[in-house]
Amino acid sequence: MYDLSTRKRALALIAQGRSTSSVSREMGISRSAIRAWQRRVEPLPRMTSPEPGPPADPAAYAYLLGLYLGDGCLSPHPRGGYHLRIACADAWPGLRRHCVEAISQVRPGVRVTILQKQGCVMVTSYHRHWPQLFPQHGPGKKHERTIELAGWQRAIVDAHPWEFVRGLLHSDGCRLTNWTTRVVQGERRRYEYPRYFFTNVSGDIRRLYTDTLDRLGVAWRQANAQNVSVARKADVALLDAHVGPKH
Repeated sequence: MYDLSTRKRALALIAQGRSTSSVSREMGISRSAIRAWQRRVEPLPRMTSPEPGPPADPAAYAYLLGLYLGDGCLSPHPRGGYHLRIACADAWPGLRRHCVEAISQVRPGVRVTILQKQGCVMVTSYHRHWPQLFPQHGPGKKHERTIELAGWQRAIVDAHPWEFVRGLLHSDGCRLTNWTTRVVQGERRRYEYPRYFFTNVSGDIRRLYTDTLDRLGVAWRQANAQNVSVARKADVALLDAHVGPKH
């Protein structure tokens, strides 16, 4: 028989996303006992969950926040807590790796899983306190509600602006090569130049992107209703140095 405090600790570790096997090894409790506690019909005394505290790695959080605002969501778990889900296209395996690393750095010890979908993977992690770490979560689509940073998020973005821009561009951005023609010495020649695009339906998220570019001294222009372009040579060079193309 195990006392109540032992059962509460084991279930708390499971709620953090730990596997039954790892909790069993750490606490010296059989897996069957842990599974039985999870299946109990009668409720245990309510366990109070500690506040999540600040992200363990603020720079990694700034990057992960950019990914979340672009291609992320939170979904409730039936037994409580939430899953953080970030969509990463199959074409960019490096992006998937960076996403997994960022989650692990923001919340060391959480479990991160990969779920294959058509054309992309969902990088998924369970944590009871994801909504506190991503207070932009709410009902409906992001572009249909107000998106603002909390004061502590703003402080992190101000301290790590390039990581935030990198996360936004890795989610909803791209680096591509445009071309045009010029007449040189009477001959029309093709001229190619790189540029960055950021595309998001939410005006609030686009504004977070452009406000951060302003603080970094990167010139941009509104290409159309949903697209922000960075094309000036010096500014593209800055983004190449701090962001680079997805891979």
